[in-house]
Order: sequence, then structure tokens, then C-alpha cells
Amino acid sequence: MNKLVLQAEVVQIEPLRYTPAGIPLLSVVLRHVSEQVEAGMKRKVECEVNAVVLGDLAKNNIPQGLEIGSHIQASGFLAKRSLKSTQLVMHINHIVSI
Repeated sequence: MNKLVLQAEVVQIEPLRYTPAGIPLLSVVLRHVSEQVEAGMKRKVECEVNAVVLGDLAKNNIPQGLEIGSHIQASGFLAKRSLKSTQLVMHINHIVSI
């Protein structure tokens, strides 16, 4: 199973663009900060995740408050950035403001 749910702050939003197939694509960067328990010890976790939103969700979330500084819960899956890349990108298919 490949599912990722992340609570994060939106720190970067690229302008809406379109794939060669004409699908709307919105690239964002999400910053996550939390405290997790690992091996019985508390650990502070901080990371930035590159993410993309495609299709109607990309077009609909521009006016619905997906803006820099907003806090969201995003769910989706991980995939390679491209066929020849090993870098992972989160593909968001559901967004909720928190």
C-alpha cells in the first residue's frame, strides 16, 4: 500500500501550469514539524516535502485558501518525480484546511 497523510504548512506554491496532455498541475512545497516517538524516545521531526496536485483539485484549490502559510492535512501517495528520477514527490488527492 502506498498512502501518505501529512499535516503541514504550505511554504511554496508554483503558478498553475498544464501537462502536455492538458491536465492542470499545481506544484507545492509542504513543511511538516512534529514530535514522534521512536525506540521509546521522543524525536523532533522537521521536513519539507515536494508535492503536486493534478486535475480539478489543482484548479479548485487555488481560490479555496491553498495559500502560503496555510495549514493543511494532505493525503495522497508517493511517486518518482519522473521516469528517470529517483526523487520522490507526494501526489495529493485530498486536502483539508486545519
